[in-house]
Amino acid sequence: MSSGTIPHLAPLHLRLPATSANLGPGFDSLGLAMALYLTIDATVSPTGAFQIDATGRNADLCSDLDNNLILTTYVDVLANAGRLSPRLHLTLHNEIPLGMGCGSSAAALLAGVFLATHFGQLNWTPQQILEEACRREGHPDNVAACFCGGMTVSAMAASNKVKTATYNQNINWNLLLALPAASLSTSKARALLPERYSRADAVANVQATALLVSAFAQGRGDLLATAMQDRIHQPYRMEACPLLPRLLPLSGTPGILGVSLSGAGPSVLLITVPSASVPQLLSIIRNAAQDPALEIVQTTVAGPAEYR
Repeated sequence: MSSGTIPHLAPLHLRLPATSANLGPGFDSLGLAMALYLTIDATVSPTGAFQIDATGRNADLCSDLDNNLILTTYVDVLANAGRLSPRLHLTLHNEIPLGMGCGSSAAALLAGVFLATHFGQLNWTPQQILEEACRREGHPDNVAACFCGGMTVSAMAASNKVKTATYNQNINWNLLLALPAASLSTSKARALLPERYSRADAVANVQATALLVSAFAQGRGDLLATAMQDRIHQPYRMEACPLLPRLLPLSGTPGILGVSLSGAGPSVLLITVPSASVPQLLSIIRNAAQDPALEIVQTTVAGPAEYR
């Protein structure tokens, strides 16, 4: 098979949501899909070379052909399957902040696997696509939430098998995402964590995680202030994520149901009641952050990834 043009391959449309993983106490296990999207329309390139036309947030980085996680994943998946990779033309629009703990790498990995499956004619099932992307990410929470939508619980079992459960029926809360100016790499954020935890910390997180899943399953916003408390990762990332200690005290205050680090940080996610005054909440958050120019993105819980 040539790596040049292959006219008979149909286009592919992808719409992949941002995610806030490590949700509260749910380290490497809980993720929440957010209605900020990576949208891609892909065709076989008529020039026989990769092309990316990117718009939206961080468009310059998204259009970089040399260090592009979507394309490197696409090519690598097909190489491992013993297939050559048709060169693609991607028309891409990005709404997901990069390096901010919003699941941009998970969306890119999933996009690469979807593209390889389609244009390499691998005939993989959705479960195979999910598991390949989770294996490449190294943990399932971001990828599973991006793939399944809603609030998704995930676990990697033996042989990289991924089990998921998604809750999106009773979620009518709004989301506010506070974005600091500086990014933080996941590798640096992970290096801040200790190798061992006390039994008390482990028990506290097990209890909070169980309560958090119940809160989403039952639409119990009154539980979130307690259920989103964490003793496994957030305390160790405070210094690298200075917004977190400033905004955590807002959890449980009028209009704000719960607060947590988004992913590995440095962004902070605030879950709010739909009836709350957004301008008033924005003012409260910026005052607490001591930053009147702080970027705050308003969004909602997203559904599953689209691919067609």
